[in-house]
Amino acid sequence: MSKLLLLPPDYSLLLAALPGGAPTTSPGWPTLVGFALLPAVVMVLGAGLAMWRTPGPRLRGSILHFAAGVVFSVVAVELLPDIVARRAPYQVALGFGLGVAVMLGLRYLTGRLEQPADAGPAGSTAPAGPASAGALLAAAAPALPWGLLLAVGIDILIDGLLLGIGFAAGAKEGTLLAVALTIELLSLGLATAVELRRDGHGRSRAVGIVAGLSLLLLAGAGVGLTVLQGATGAVLEIVLSFGLAALLFLVTEELLTEAHEGPETPLMTLAFFVGFLLFLLLGMVA
Repeated sequence: MSKLLLLPPDYSLLLAALPGGAPTTSPGWPTLVGFALLPAVVMVLGAGLAMWRTPGPRLRGSILHFAAGVVFSVVAVELLPDIVARRAPYQVALGFGLGVAVMLGLRYLTGRLEQPADAGPAGSTAPAGPASAGALLAAAAPALPWGLLLAVGIDILIDGLLLGIGFAAGAKEGTLLAVALTIELLSLGLATAVELRRDGHGRSRAVGIVAGLSLLLLAGAGVGLTVLQGATGAVLEIVLSFGLAALLFLVTEELLTEAHEGPETPLMTLAFFVGFLLFLLLGMVA
């Protein structure tokens, strides 16, 4: 797990965020790509790990609890104080409300996408006869679970957008959020690869699909930074409040919900507080 905390070598951004340091500015594309590559690469590594040895429910639950604690810490320590300090209640209410509405809408959409397709009318059977070449090919190459892939893709795209919002808020916020999303996407890569393997896809194909999905993180981060670079005042406050609501939704309705699907132990609960404390201390000394 300690390997996940390796950061790209651009520490000048963190120095700019220190008290008394240089004014914090939104980073450019090279810096954003460097930080966005960290969670994207770790997501692919998680898929490869799942192909080598599928983690048990307890290990995955601990990772999800830890990730939830990390994301919650970034929200409480970095984003929330900045939002409160700006003292713009109307913009906060608007941005936060939009964030909740969008995340609930996406939850409904992804839930519909993940529903399995109907098998057809009950009792209906295909006419007997020799198998066609197309049917044999379909049997040899399982169809892609487009509902699952679209749902995962939307999740990753939103994560990338949140990363762009984090860097729009400041270098320190973006850096910590990049590491937090790294842990979340590790779990997502594991889960997606396992589902693809259950559907009959080969190991290399499953890892390749996860790698393709991870590119959506870069796209989302690029959109977030491009739209918000240089934003100030009311616009930035609305966007930060939107990101605040989205990250809280990520913790409560995705990470912790998935973590509680399997068996629970006190060590899993401890992992949440370890993740929170670790990034609380990191935010204080960085």
